[in-house]
Amino acid sequence: MVRAFIRGLDWIVRQFTHGRHALHHQTILKIGLVIVSLFILVTVLANWSWTSGWFLPYNPVYYRSAPRLQGPSLQHPMGTDQLQRDVFSRVLAGGKAPIIVAFGAMALSMLVGSLLGWISGFTGGVLDRSLSLTMDAIYSFPSMILAIVLIAMLHPGLAPMIFSVGFVYIPTYFRVTRAKVLQVRETTYIEAARAVGVSSTRIVLRHIAPNTVNAIMAVSSFNLADAILTVAALSFLGFGLPAPAPDWGFDIQNGQGFLQSGFWWLITFPGLMIIILALGFGLVGEGISDLVNPKRKRKKT
Repeated sequence: MVRAFIRGLDWIVRQFTHGRHALHHQTILKIGLVIVSLFILVTVLANWSWTSGWFLPYNPVYYRSAPRLQGPSLQHPMGTDQLQRDVFSRVLAGGKAPIIVAFGAMALSMLVGSLLGWISGFTGGVLDRSLSLTMDAIYSFPSMILAIVLIAMLHPGLAPMIFSVGFVYIPTYFRVTRAKVLQVRETTYIEAARAVGVSSTRIVLRHIAPNTVNAIMAVSSFNLADAILTVAALSFLGFGLPAPAPDWGFDIQNGQGFLQSGFWWLITFPGLMIIILALGFGLVGEGISDLVNPKRKRKKT
């Protein structure tokens, strides 16, 4: 089954990279994809089986007759919290908000930022300068504070978090896409397309946009890792899912008051999940950067 999974990933990578590299040469990418895939699979199963209980050992939301603040044991591998809830079950189900918001924010920022980057870089002139100044102003503002301001103007929830985090990353995609468009638009085949009367829309969509895909892919995977940390920070500050929904950032905030009393497991295991998932997306980003940039060489270890 694992071999079939690796072969499937190899085929996908070959389709996106035109066969320049094979997946079996990308150990970092394989490790990152396995980590991210496992997290997504566990999160889907955990949130889908709340009522049936066939996947989660205990209900992660409702109280039960378990010892309060019990340390890790065979019955509760990650202990229980102050409300007698199983930490292991909450950790398994707590990836819903980070994963959904990270992918949703990436899709939003990629769509808006890339589109504006194509238009700005290809058009030039006053529009280019106006968009560049606007994006620079957004980029210069501290991303976490900007996300907090935006989500505070709305209300806690998945949709406001997606919009707030996605808005923060729009300038990143804009700058990367615009820089690539400025390189491509001066090439010979673009000038030839203009000479034969090809419309600007067709030139952008048919000739310029495909040349920016590699750079966008590399940026998106790194932004996913950063988005996981941003979502966790927002949840920690109280701007995530409302209680008692399982959420890694909220559970860390909820357990910090008990840390000095020796109840370390309340924040340790949710924190490890955040670190491992962010690391997985970071490894995927490193692997994609190697794939889409043939000039980049990594020393073998």
